[in-house]
Amino acid sequence: MNKPAKWWLGLVLGFGVLTIATSAVFIRLCLESAGMAGAGFSLVLAALRLAIASVLCLPLWKGIQHNKASRQAWQWAIAAGLCLAIHFSLWIASLSYTSIAASTTLVTTNPIWVALILWVWQGKRPTQLTVMGILIALTGGILIAFGGESTTPTGSLSLLGNALALMGAWSASFYLILGQQAQQEGLGLGHYIATVYTLAALCLLPLPLFLGTPYAGYPVDVYLYIALMAILPQLMGHTSLNWSVRWISPTTVALAILCEPIGATSLGYLIFAEVPTPLVFGGAVILLFGVALAIWGEGKRSQNY
Repeated sequence: MNKPAKWWLGLVLGFGVLTIATSAVFIRLCLESAGMAGAGFSLVLAALRLAIASVLCLPLWKGIQHNKASRQAWQWAIAAGLCLAIHFSLWIASLSYTSIAASTTLVTTNPIWVALILWVWQGKRPTQLTVMGILIALTGGILIAFGGESTTPTGSLSLLGNALALMGAWSASFYLILGQQAQQEGLGLGHYIATVYTLAALCLLPLPLFLGTPYAGYPVDVYLYIALMAILPQLMGHTSLNWSVRWISPTTVALAILCEPIGATSLGYLIFAEVPTPLVFGGAVILLFGVALAIWGEGKRSQNY
């Protein structure tokens, strides 16, 4: 298959980032509707989100017996599924303890971790422009995080939430890199996402029960928001990112995801009245400039190969 046009790649990647920006809002709506927070309920949200997405992916298993992907491609996909399960369990839990702005900003620090992993693992040293752009974008992200801190509803527990979001970023970074490896070694997008989403769901489904948290008994609104999470940020958003990472660097995809906090913070303002401070607006401008600079640097590196 030929590489898609740049404008199409940009359109799909932009759509993916836009839809994943709704995730934090749906999670917060679940927390408020259920009147609950904490690790157990967060795992319920993560597990049901992935379980619904997995069921909707069942038609993609058609023709699996004819798939010619290598054994290693399947191993990469399995590892990516485990990373996705870890990512959601940590990040969704973070939203019980810190603000939408801080959580989404910290969980999207992927570019620096992806760049470091690729450098150590594959020897892909980032260009100076990419490094400069990452540092500028992260500076903007830090401003957004601090600017949103005044809106957090959880007070002193925000440090715990921020730590969970950061660890969620590490697992998401491996998820992106492993996804590229699996697809470049012959695993088609449909079979890849069906494998990853299903495995992640199977890993998470038993965990709430171990913590004594049930799956039943919540308001109907909670299940509606979970279903919307499965369709919008998961099936549409994550699948768009998984498709994009087959064709472009995981660093570039991670840089695009840095724009998620802007959308999530804007939605947080509209729905929850989490009013962004001037730091948030200033940070957003700096972040976007850094993303553009880093993507330009990645483009220059690609031209040199």
